[in-house]
Amino acid sequence: MALKSTIFKADLQVADLDRGHFADYALTLARHPSETDERMMVRLLAFALHAGPDLGFGKGLSSDDEPALQEIDPGGVVRRLIEVGIPDESRVRKACGRADAVVVLAYGGRSVDVWWERNAGAFARLDKLTVLRLTAEEGSALAALAERGMKLACTIQEGVVYLEGIELKPQRLQ
Repeated sequence: MALKSTIFKADLQVADLDRGHFADYALTLARHPSETDERMMVRLLAFALHAGPDLGFGKGLSSDDEPALQEIDPGGVVRRLIEVGIPDESRVRKACGRADAVVVLAYGGRSVDVWWERNAGAFARLDKLTVLRLTAEEGSALAALAERGMKLACTIQEGVVYLEGIELKPQRLQ
């Protein structure tokens, strides 16, 4: 019998001063049995960074062809696809062909550096792509926030994210 996802609930309050977006979100995150707390919380951070009425979580690790998050407008136009981790270059290229904008929020310490060195040249040709990087320490701090029921306040100002006492500075690689 297959293991079931663990359900996490998050009440997320977003105050994004950079975009002028202020809203509260009641989110349900399904953590796949093979997903770590760190990855789940990076998905939540990606939501906070791009929060809006049309943004939603994808099917997750159980679906190879869906991103972690996607923003689809009411007319069905794919505005933004967001991947977390270190996705394959062909997956990122394919996403750039489907959406107006693609964001990769990379995490994983030294493996991000290796991934970036291998893919930076190919990614440079993708004008719709933004790549952000979290440090290993930032990923660990996010993972420590994971609880089945979370109430989180997130403030974003001048590219710095303040989430429940943690200061995150996603580095823009592209």
